[in-house]
Amino acid sequence: MAKIILTTDVANLGGPGDIVEVKDGYARNYLLPRGYAIVASKGAEKNVRTIQRAQESRRIRDLDHAKEIKATLEGLGAIQLNGKAAEGSKKLFGSITAAEIVDAIKAAGGPLLDKRVIELRDHIKTVGKHSVGARLHPDVKVDVRLEVKASQ
Repeated sequence: MAKIILTTDVANLGGPGDIVEVKDGYARNYLLPRGYAIVASKGAEKNVRTIQRAQESRRIRDLDHAKEIKATLEGLGAIQLNGKAAEGSKKLFGSITAAEIVDAIKAAGGPLLDKRVIELRDHIKTVGKHSVGARLHPDVKVDVRLEVKASQ
């Protein structure tokens, strides 16, 4: 059995900062290579507080907090994003990711969100106006409007 510290939420195992014991192969072949966990050591255990503080700043505490964030997101209007595209083309090189959307929301004066709350219905691969969902709480969902512009 390997003793590890989780860095993200792992289904049926725990949340960030939790110290758990798992089978060696599961830790070595799955959790550690993907960055979901780090090996528990004296130095790593000191970092647990840092991991938990970072997650706490992104976490939505309760239904009222989720409604407050929803109102903030709705008040922002269309979020501006830049994507790389060929000159004169509306098609992007690649697609817009959830992490880029979260960064754009923060840059527009919105709250710091976890990228996992963003629900991309389809890949955003074109310039123009798009809409994505954000599930802030099981009972609170908001549509975020995006305006993707081309940059060379």
